[in-house]
Amino acid sequence: MPQILDIFQSPLSSSLLFFSFLQQDLGAWSPWGKFLRDRQQIDKLIYAEISERREQNDSHRNDILSMLISAQDDTGQSMTDQELRDQLMTLIVAGYETTATAIAWGLYWIHQKPLVREKLLQELDTLGDSPDPMSIYRLSYLSAVCNETLRIHPVVIFSFPRVVQEPAQLLGHSLEPGTVLLPNIYLTHQREDLYPQPKEFQPERFIKRQFSPYEFLPFGGGVRRCIGEALAIFEMKLVLATVLSRYQLALVDRRTERPQRRGFTLAPSSGVKMVITGRRARQESLVNMTTTLVS
Repeated sequence: MPQILDIFQSPLSSSLLFFSFLQQDLGAWSPWGKFLRDRQQIDKLIYAEISERREQNDSHRNDILSMLISAQDDTGQSMTDQELRDQLMTLIVAGYETTATAIAWGLYWIHQKPLVREKLLQELDTLGDSPDPMSIYRLSYLSAVCNETLRIHPVVIFSFPRVVQEPAQLLGHSLEPGTVLLPNIYLTHQREDLYPQPKEFQPERFIKRQFSPYEFLPFGGGVRRCIGEALAIFEMKLVLATVLSRYQLALVDRRTERPQRRGFTLAPSSGVKMVITGRRARQESLVNMTTTLVS
């Protein structure tokens, strides 16, 4: 998957996704030709997995593929192999790449801002050694850190386009039917009137104020907002909380990380290289240990 996504890193190669006349298979060394061959290899793996899972027919399995295979519509019809493949590719491309990018940005900013890291660790330590997932999900400062990460570096720049159906007025502009509107998530999140000092990473802004869906929209908005929003936020919080609670990390390079196009997403240019410097004990555990030794 990283290979197939890396093909579209540059503005030139990413234009292949938008202009069909550029989608020419000129052999394995051409961008589109390489994409088709990589996709073929991925399809081969996915269809083999689907076939194997159908043969096993284990009703007790609860992984995503098994549940998709057992799912039926209102008429009792199950998904075809092609439909299963399409669903899995949507989950992998839209779920893996986007969430991984958001988590990478989160780790970067948390370790760029020592005060943010310390405050977040203090909140995580209040949950004990084995917190349940919902307790992690409800943490207020962790939520603010995740929101600020998605604000300052939204994974995608634009929301899905909308086509005007009826004549309308928007901020003094006349919109005629057929006009295509492309909401810009990044520019909205950089508005000085909404987010003072927008280039600064300040999770506290999400504690002091509740932003409307028209002001904070990392997953788009309306009926066409990202269907994976709840799962992505849940995953982001659990991963960040688990990693930070268990390990001490350090950035390999403290220089400012720049966003770089990666297919449809804006990812950290260097990939946020980090090293594990040690395991981390919960602060309360350290206090109790010290008290015991002194006694």
